[in-house]
Amino acid sequence: MSNIIYIGYEFSVKPLQPTVEILIAELGYAGFESFVENEMGVTAYIQKEEWYEAILDDVHVLNSDEFEISYTFSEIEQTNWNAEWEKNFNPIVVDNICAVRAPFHKNFNTEYDIVIEPKMSFGTGHHETTHMMIQHILKNDFKGKSVLDMGCGTGVLAILAELKGAKTIDAIDIDNWCYLNSLENIERNSCQNINVFEGDASLLIGKSYDVIIANINRNILLQDMATYATSLNKGGVLFLSGFYNNDIPTIDEEVSKYGFKIQDTLERNNWVALKYA
Repeated sequence: MSNIIYIGYEFSVKPLQPTVEILIAELGYAGFESFVENEMGVTAYIQKEEWYEAILDDVHVLNSDEFEISYTFSEIEQTNWNAEWEKNFNPIVVDNICAVRAPFHKNFNTEYDIVIEPKMSFGTGHHETTHMMIQHILKNDFKGKSVLDMGCGTGVLAILAELKGAKTIDAIDIDNWCYLNSLENIERNSCQNINVFEGDASLLIGKSYDVIIANINRNILLQDMATYATSLNKGGVLFLSGFYNNDIPTIDEEVSKYGFKIQDTLERNNWVALKYA
């Protein structure tokens, strides 16, 4: 990886939240691979070979009258990315039950201890949606269940599902960095029941699960909801996140078409995570 050159965008935003969260979500789908938040906004990185002049054309938040966003960008000199992540990645403990930490952090002696190297991937547990999905998994029964972790990022949710007793887990992400990072983290946590795939919802054809976890962008969730419904076993449970409180009616309208009803709602800083059954 040492020969990879990156383009770095420095975004200054007002107000800081929820602007940064929306911006990161849209930049992620535009192809940006990593983000470092700061007191002014966020720095976003994309490989130079993946960059093109119109890269921001579909980042709609930049054209919103609700937010003030300015940016500059430049080519980044060769960087030790692992050292950068070590400097910026802090451990978290969720509900005093589950710790998510890097190998260089101390062991918190929690019931569930997950060790990850996030590198360029999403899903360290710091983002509200991942944090709430961890809470959902902690509160629910996974013993002997077949599980799908859609948009797996670092693989942290799949890893926790195995620690909670799931018998088989498929972890899927469209991003190659996430796919490779999930493989590394699954090995690091000595998991035996997780299969990792690079791709989208088309990989679900002919597969079925007792539990589906999907922490993805709202539009992708709406687009793939029919596939999730088809892939969920009778009596199965669906956990959804990656959207805001005011998106619930839109999500609920779509999910309700397939006979699901909300069972539980978690909220952090306007982000939500829903349980359907």
